[in-house]
Amino acid sequence: MKKSNITLVVILILCSFLVTNNVYAQDRKGPPPNGERKGPPRGGHGPEQTKTLEEIGGYKIGETASDFSLKNVDGTMFSLSDIDNAKGYIVVFTCNECPFAKMYEDRLIQIHNQYAPEGYAVVAINPNINEGNTKENFKAMQSRSKEKEFPFVYLADEQHNVFPKYGAVRTPHVFLLDKERKVQYIGTIDDNARSANDVKVKYLENAIEALQKGEKPKVNFTKAIGCPVKAI
Repeated sequence: MKKSNITLVVILILCSFLVTNNVYAQDRKGPPPNGERKGPPRGGHGPEQTKTLEEIGGYKIGETASDFSLKNVDGTMFSLSDIDNAKGYIVVFTCNECPFAKMYEDRLIQIHNQYAPEGYAVVAINPNINEGNTKENFKAMQSRSKEKEFPFVYLADEQHNVFPKYGAVRTPHVFLLDKERKVQYIGTIDDNARSANDVKVKYLENAIEALQKGEKPKVNFTKAIGCPVKAI
């Protein structure tokens, strides 16, 4: 065989191999070109409450919440009945270390300062209290309350028997009660945990103002946004 013919055969073989390999590469499945992937995200847990009120098993809208007696950061025992001339109660389950709880601290202070004189005081409860956890024990609660100058009570659910009755599963998790302690709103404080300046819907404040008018809140349930309660 002439040398020129041998060269031509080699070229044809190489071309055939390259074409076949390119077709295979195009058919082979892999990540989409835009970087998107199907299926659940890798790792982590979302901050949004996932269970329904029925699945949680706590209070439902319209049910009457029982009173409790919990230790405040000043060392005294506190009950809802201790609030004179209450027109309602803003019961908030929160804690020291959850980033979402911290994001809402200043807003809770503002809400208490605005509505407590009108009969709606914030009652903050820590469901995560654990004396073995230096960040969530009673001393840490006292330090956090002093540091932020909480104008409201900050109570320790030491026996972990109050938050299950309410059905609190996130920190923060809000339960707005009317004068008769009937639950009128459950959920999140507003629609933007990360930025108070970008809030568009103030669910809790809207619910309070509805009660002030003698009306039922138009929105009485939202999914709580925050860290899962650790005592669960």
